[in-house]
Amino acid sequence: MGFIRKIIHSHSDEDVELYNELKKLLKFSPRKIKKYKKAFTHRSIQITDNKGIPINYERLEFLGDSILGSVIAAYLYKKVPTGSEGYLTQMRSKIVSREHLNELGKDLDLIRFVKSNIDQANVGDNIHGNIFEALVGAIYLDKGYNFCQKFIYKNVIIPYVDIQKLEGKITSYKGLIIEWCQKQKKKYTFDTYEDSGNESIKHFSVKISIDGEQIAKGRATSKKKAEEQASKRVYFAFQNQISSS
Repeated sequence: MGFIRKIIHSHSDEDVELYNELKKLLKFSPRKIKKYKKAFTHRSIQITDNKGIPINYERLEFLGDSILGSVIAAYLYKKVPTGSEGYLTQMRSKIVSREHLNELGKDLDLIRFVKSNIDQANVGDNIHGNIFEALVGAIYLDKGYNFCQKFIYKNVIIPYVDIQKLEGKITSYKGLIIEWCQKQKKKYTFDTYEDSGNESIKHFSVKISIDGEQIAKGRATSKKKAEEQASKRVYFAFQNQISSS
């Protein structure tokens, strides 16, 4: 109770509100509320500390990414004692994929805490995963590695990690198509170009051809998304051949 009174008396109403919301969400009492505020600050706010260092979530995101990867690696090492280095690396990549981290961030609704000068509709899906990693970094700095490990087990490993399902999960359709083409000695091309049209947001289109024949197209707000979209369509066009190869 003494710590709670300290929070109330030494912080702003905004800090107290964040403290209470985080306590409900995380099921523990945060101590260094400034770390969590930084974890939810987008670079577009453009604020610095008294040393001129930018205050935003990017450094915490880097830290959280490393901690998350180490906890998942240790879990897989113990869980799959027969797994090779390549297998363990692939499985870790699936668990901490950008797509999966974005889902985690959305499930916790972390976007509601974010301070940004950019409209939420324009920040992109990756902000959800970025904020989740930044939150992990803040928890580590606030409570230490062991506590952070428990948080990752409770919120990532226990509810989401199913080894058998992950083994069959495709994390990169583009990588799969390239690997299959190389294995089958097929020539492939990804023709990617900017295709914004009359839209205010930049778009990219891609055409994928195999052995000189155009197989699929894709269009999205980034080159990577467009290539993945088109590659997924190629995968379904050749699914039986790819699965049997």
